[in-house]
Amino acid sequence: MGIISWIVVGGLAGWIAAMVMKTDHGLVQNIVTGIIGALIGGFVMELLGSHGVTGFNLWSIFVSLIGSIILIALINLVKGRA
Repeated sequence: MGIISWIVVGGLAGWIAAMVMKTDHGLVQNIVTGIIGALIGGFVMELLGSHGVTGFNLWSIFVSLIGSIILIALINLVKGRA
């Protein structure tokens, strides 16, 4: 997957995760959250016996979204927000 695909998938997943978790992030933070979320989501999916990020498709956005939600939840836990 190319860098542009990572940015698009990361931005989309980070934006959706921010809406789900009711946080207020900017564009760059959404992209970073989505890219890191893709790594986390890929790791979690591999642990569950499934595939991680496979390219520019809905499955990859779903995996990135799950990872982004986990990332935001961990950040909120560390910051002390429920």
